[in-house]
Amino acid sequence: MSKSVRPSYQCSECGWTSPKWVGRCGECQAWGSVAEALMIRAAPRVVRAGAGPVTSAAVPIAEVSVESSAFRSSGVPELDRVLGGGLVPGAAILLAGEPGVGKSTLLLEVAAQTSRYQRRTLYVTGEESASQVRLRADRTGGVHDQLYLAAETDLGAILTHIEQVRPEVVVVDSIQTIGASGLDGVPGGVSQVKEVAAALIRVAKTRNITTIFVGHVTKDGSIAGPRVLEHVVDVVLHFEGDRNSRFRMVRALKNRFGPVDEVGCFELGADGITAVTDPTGLFVENHQSRVPGTCVAVTMEGRRPMLAEVQALVTKSFERPRRTTSGLDFPRVAMVLAVLEQHCRIALGAHDVFVSTVGGARLSEPASDLAVAIALASAATGAPPPQGVVALGEISLAGEVRKVRDLPQRIAEAARLGFRVAVVPVGDRTAQPARRTVDGMTVLEVGDIRGALGALGLIGSRRTPTHESD
Repeated sequence: MSKSVRPSYQCSECGWTSPKWVGRCGECQAWGSVAEALMIRAAPRVVRAGAGPVTSAAVPIAEVSVESSAFRSSGVPELDRVLGGGLVPGAAILLAGEPGVGKSTLLLEVAAQTSRYQRRTLYVTGEESASQVRLRADRTGGVHDQLYLAAETDLGAILTHIEQVRPEVVVVDSIQTIGASGLDGVPGGVSQVKEVAAALIRVAKTRNITTIFVGHVTKDGSIAGPRVLEHVVDVVLHFEGDRNSRFRMVRALKNRFGPVDEVGCFELGADGITAVTDPTGLFVENHQSRVPGTCVAVTMEGRRPMLAEVQALVTKSFERPRRTTSGLDFPRVAMVLAVLEQHCRIALGAHDVFVSTVGGARLSEPASDLAVAIALASAATGAPPPQGVVALGEISLAGEVRKVRDLPQRIAEAARLGFRVAVVPVGDRTAQPARRTVDGMTVLEVGDIRGALGALGLIGSRRTPTHESD
C-alpha cells in the first residue's frame, strides 16, 4: 500500500484543519493557533466487515427498563427545571460559562445537595487546591460526609479515585485542565480533551455515574475545545450573567432528557448561590406615582414569563444627537424611533435618546418593541402612561402591532403581579380593536402603534415634538 506525506495545518484550540497555513482559525477565529501537522495519505483499501459479537441482544423498545435512568433531584430546584426533572444516572453534562460567573460555586452547591441525599459525590478540581475548595465550602455550607474532594489533573488518577470512592455523581472542574499521560499535546488541547471526555463518559455509561464537566468559553462566548465535545455529552448548559449584577441564568443548549426552552434563575452572593423562583422583582421598579418615560414589557425566557421595565429619556441635543441603549438591541430601538417618526409624527431627530432596562435585564425579543415605543413616546411628550400598564407586541415597519407567542401566559403573569392594564395586539386583523377583561386585568387590543399611543393618551399632548407641517 503506497503512502504519501503532505503538510496539513490544524488549530490547537478547536481542531479545525486547513490545507494551507492561515493566521486566524476559520472555526473559532483564534489568532496564531494554526500550526503545521503532517498528514499521511494512504491508498484506499477495501474493508470487508463481517458479523461480530454483540454486548446484549436486541429487544423491543417497550421491554427496555427505564427504572435505572429515572430522574434524581440535584437538590437545586432551578437546575432540575432546566435539566427536565433532575440528574439522570449515567448522563454526561457540560456546563460552560465566562470566568467568574459562578460555575464552580453552582456545582459545589449541587455536589453538597446531592451528598445530603446520601448519594456519594466526588468533586475533582483541577484549577484550585483542595484547601481552597474547602474554604468556599465552609462559606457556602457545603461540607458533608458523603462529599469527597480530590485535586487532580491526571486522567489516570481521576479514574483511580472513581474506582476507590465509587460515587454516584462526579464533578470535574474543569475538563480543560485534565490531561492523559502518554498522549501528545497539552491539557486543554484538542486531542487531550477528546481522550479525557471519552474516557470519563465511558466510565459514566458503564457504571451509571452522573458526570458533570465544567467547560471554558472563547472570546465570542462559544464553548472552547473541539466541537465533538458538545456532541458526545448528553446535556449542554450555558451559565450566563452580567458582572455588574448578581443575577445569573442557566440555559440548556442541548438536552437529551428534556426541553431546551427552560431557564434557571440564580442569585450569586457572599454566602454562595441561591435559586430565584420569582425574578420579576429584580427588573421592575416600584414607582409610587406615574412616571414619564417608563413602560413594562413581558418577555419569555424559555417557557417562563418575566417582566422587565424599560426606561427612556429624551432631551434636546445641542450637538450631534446621540442614541444610547443599555440592555436592548440597538438596531431594534433605532427601528422603533423611525416608526414613531414616520407613523406617529413624533420628531426625535434633534434630540438625544437614552433607552435602558432596569436591573441589568437584557431584552432581545421583538415582543418588547411596543413597550420601548410607549416609553419613548411618553418621554418625548412628557405624559406618563397609566400606572400598572404592560405592553406586549412586535412593531413592523408599517407601524402595525404584530402578534407574539404565549400571549395568555404573559397576561396571566402580569395579572398575578398586580398590573391592571395590558396593551396587546388585536387578535384578528379584520376585527376592530377591543377592550376586554382577563383575570381582573383590562386588556386593550390595538392594531397599530398610533392606536396604542392614542389609547394610552400619549398622542395629542402640547409638549409633543412634531413636524412643522403638523
